[in-house]
Amino acid sequence: MKTKIYLLFTALCLVVIGVNAEVKLPKIFSSNMVLQQGMEIPVWGWADSGEEVRVSLNELIVRTAAGENGKWKVKLPVQDYGGPYTLTVKGSNTLTFNNVMIGEVWVCSGQSNMEWPLANAKNGAEEVAAANYPKIRLFTVPKRVAQFPEGDLESGQWMECTPKTAPTFSAVGYFFGLNLLGKLDVPIGLIHTSWGGTVAETWTSPETIQKDPDFKEPLEELQQMDLEAYRKEKEQKLRQLLGGEIPTEDTGLQNGEPVWAAPNLNDQEWNSIHVPGLWEEQGYIDIDGIAWYRKEINLTEEQTQSNLQLHLGKIDDSDITFLNGFEVGETINAYDEDRVYTIDKKLVKPGKNMIVVRVDDTGGGGGLWGDPKNQFVAIGQDRIDLSGDWKFKIAKAVLQNIDMGPNSYPTLLYNGMINPIVPYGIKGAIWYQGESNASRAMQYRRIFPNMIEDWRTHWGQGDFPFLFVQLANYMKPDRQPSDSEWAELREAQTSTLELPNTGMASAIDIGEADDIHPRNKQDVGKRLALNALKVAYDMDLVHTGPMYESVEFKDGKAYITFTETGSGLAVKDKYGYVKAFAIAGADREFHWAKAEIINSNTVVVQSYAVPDPVAVRFGWANNPDDLNLYNLEELPANPFRTDEWPGITK
Repeated sequence: MKTKIYLLFTALCLVVIGVNAEVKLPKIFSSNMVLQQGMEIPVWGWADSGEEVRVSLNELIVRTAAGENGKWKVKLPVQDYGGPYTLTVKGSNTLTFNNVMIGEVWVCSGQSNMEWPLANAKNGAEEVAAANYPKIRLFTVPKRVAQFPEGDLESGQWMECTPKTAPTFSAVGYFFGLNLLGKLDVPIGLIHTSWGGTVAETWTSPETIQKDPDFKEPLEELQQMDLEAYRKEKEQKLRQLLGGEIPTEDTGLQNGEPVWAAPNLNDQEWNSIHVPGLWEEQGYIDIDGIAWYRKEINLTEEQTQSNLQLHLGKIDDSDITFLNGFEVGETINAYDEDRVYTIDKKLVKPGKNMIVVRVDDTGGGGGLWGDPKNQFVAIGQDRIDLSGDWKFKIAKAVLQNIDMGPNSYPTLLYNGMINPIVPYGIKGAIWYQGESNASRAMQYRRIFPNMIEDWRTHWGQGDFPFLFVQLANYMKPDRQPSDSEWAELREAQTSTLELPNTGMASAIDIGEADDIHPRNKQDVGKRLALNALKVAYDMDLVHTGPMYESVEFKDGKAYITFTETGSGLAVKDKYGYVKAFAIAGADREFHWAKAEIINSNTVVVQSYAVPDPVAVRFGWANNPDDLNLYNLEELPANPFRTDEWPGITK
């Protein structure tokens, strides 16, 4: 009996040793990958302590041995563009990666405008159908928060760019890569690692965050946390919010019948919620799923003689809408589409009428949102306002980020989504983020360049090119000059250009007032590529729009001098007047100003309301929708101010 036990134990040990001894690579390595040209190529992984590892590529072989901790790393010699090759890693086992190309590798990161998929971009269906570029390779990093830096990703693989693989990939990343391919005609590797709605500090490593006075304490708290206790506490709070239990089935539907749409349903114990507004913004954080909204309206006898038009605004993501228990409309997966449903007069009655909306939120925000002016019932010339309080109940809850959200603490996404791909060889990074830090624009002046330097330090490739998108114009345009959080964030982004090997792509003229996700990702990718061709590939071209250089005040006018004017300044106005300028005197009250181009790099600005100007601002607004100053290469002028007066952000 003892002999059998001993033999069994020995066999188990051999199995365990065999498993531990197998050589492994991080998931960022797979078939179809692109390795960076022009540099020694890092390859790393794990094996048994002391195990010899041999890495071969294109008839080149490099050997090493795993350290005591089982980690190993080699650098393959510099390679020229080419492929396909086979990368082989051999220890006690052999790993083979096929269809490997040598080309240009770029990290694509940020928040939702970088995450925005190709299928949802302008002309998305046509762009997807045309996305057949085997020289472009795509890798998407899975979303993950982590308390400490992770050594590997949970999943992921490189894929050739085809109409099947491209639809869900970053649209900005894709168009950036497509423009590079057109100019360079070499293999392009794109590593997409982004998460919508995230702040810059969550993408920064613990080493840098611990030095920041605003984030040092939250980092210490994070690193000392008991995550299981955190999860239980958060789940308990959500249970209380939802009435004691977390509903897993939509009880508003019973045997296919919408019982919660019944006009006489007793909804007195339902909560109230404000419309428009996502439910996450009103306390229901980290909850996806299905919720029901109820709103009672009163109609006169005369109003029931006509068909109604029900305007609900935007609904995130899908809805089924009822009036007096009858279904009157349905829209699927169109979070940013205004709902307008026509209701037959046969379904309405004098007195009380009940509008019920069943909302299915599949991710991100959920609920009735948009502009309150788009939420009403139209009856002939009459309008009944539907904004304000509605009855609200969540029927099915899918809890997201129950462990921790990406913005709960700093470093979480660096730990889970950046550290596992470091130090994969790259040419540089493109970045589209800032919306979530706009209220802290002054702080962004510090944390954004710190993040860039942090990445450069960890990659160990020196000051690799880092290119970013300046925030697009967004929100309702201002009638009068005013302070602006988004303008201050754009200024913080501009100041980051002081770092070496950085570039900024303007999106100030391609935004949408009512959508934080402008669909024109083509021009964003193109402008990022112009920066790459200039900064990373040293091409002689105009890569940016006019940039403010200096101001001279003389005879009641301001003379603004620009750099980066390319072939000269240009204005998109048939009368030749430049818009989006404001001017102020010593009272610091800004007034819209008249501006004209007087030579290839100078604009003169004046206002009869300001006889003795001391400050000028251009495009200084959340949405400077009339901005029309460009260079002849059709790149817009960068927003700026000449004053250093205190802003409104912290």
